[in-house]
Amino acid sequence: MSKASEGQARSLIASFAVDTPWEEIETDTQPFIELTPKERGERFAAFVRNGFRLIVSGLKAVIDRTKSFDPTFIGAGWTIWKGPATGDGLNGNEEQDTRSLALAEVDVNQIRLVTTLKGRESSIKGEERLNRLQATGHIRLDAAVFLFLWLNQHLIPESWKERVNGNIQFITFDGTVLRNSNGYRYVLCLYWYGGEWYWHVNWLDFDFVQDYVSAVLAS
Repeated sequence: MSKASEGQARSLIASFAVDTPWEEIETDTQPFIELTPKERGERFAAFVRNGFRLIVSGLKAVIDRTKSFDPTFIGAGWTIWKGPATGDGLNGNEEQDTRSLALAEVDVNQIRLVTTLKGRESSIKGEERLNRLQATGHIRLDAAVFLFLWLNQHLIPESWKERVNGNIQFITFDGTVLRNSNGYRYVLCLYWYGGEWYWHVNWLDFDFVQDYVSAVLAS
């Protein structure tokens, strides 16, 4: 599938302006106008990616499972971890939540943000956090779900932008464990800061404080 040329893009814009029955539409356009140029563009892009079909707010994340997540999205040398956590990450089965991989659609309003801290704990090592998540039985959402939300940011729940006790929420996708070129283990993360979404990777040897929550579905 090829990308739209500049001429095709201009034709589409002209069609939206001329062919849309604007006089029949009753809506408040001001909230859309007040969005940042980046977010307005992302919403148009999501509409185009969806085959010019309507995307209703709060719907489902439709994950293309015909393609595996490509870790080079992060950078050169990144792969999905293989084998046990104590190994070199290069041999064995990929460390991914197979229940998440089986999902072709995810209702974003059903995603829960959970912490694994207990009692008065203020932090936990990433590996122990991962073990506790696995023990809960929750479906840990994988990197493909992260990527869909990154590319379709208008579908990310507004509540994910909220601060908890004044702190930014760092939302991790623990259903895929990644390996960098140095052999360390990481998971992907989304966070809202300064009016924009950002992503980064969290080292599993890192101390995860209460601001780090995992995106899961109840099993």
